[in-house]
Amino acid sequence: MFFRLFALAVLGLMSTPLWAANCATTVEANDAMQFNVSNVNVPRSCKTFTVTLKHTGKLARNVMGHDWVLTAAADQAGVDADGLKAGLDHNYLKPGDKRVLAATKVIGGGETTQVSFKPSLLKPGTPYVFFCSFPGHATVMHGTVTLTK
Repeated sequence: MFFRLFALAVLGLMSTPLWAANCATTVEANDAMQFNVSNVNVPRSCKTFTVTLKHTGKLARNVMGHDWVLTAAADQAGVDADGLKAGLDHNYLKPGDKRVLAATKVIGGGETTQVSFKPSLLKPGTPYVFFCSFPGHATVMHGTVTLTK
C-alpha cells in the first residue's frame, strides 16, 4: 500500500510544472500620477491573469482617481479620448468599447481593485499597453504589456 501511494505521489509531482507561471501582479498608483511599474508580463500559459491596482495616495477618486486599462497600443489614444467624454460615472471609458481588453474601476487614495482577463485575448506580435484613463493621466501613467511564454 505504501508503495502504491508513493508511486501516485511521484506521478502527481511529475505532471505538475516545477515552475508554475505567475498569473497575477500588483500595480501601485500614487498621488504624483505614477505607476510603480512600466511593464506587465503576462504568461501565455495562464488561463486567466489578474491585475490588482492599489492606489497608495490619499486623494479622492474624483480628484486624483486611477484605473488600469489594457488596450492594443494602436487603440490607446482613441480609447482615452472617448473615455473623457464618458465621464467618471463610466470610469472614463466609453460603455461597451470593444477596444478595451480589461479595465479596473477608477479608485481613490487607499483603495484597491482588481481585474482579470484571459491572456488568449493577446495576440503574439501585437503591442499592448496599460494606462490610466483619468483625464490627462495617460500621458504619464502608461506602460507596456508583454505576452510571455
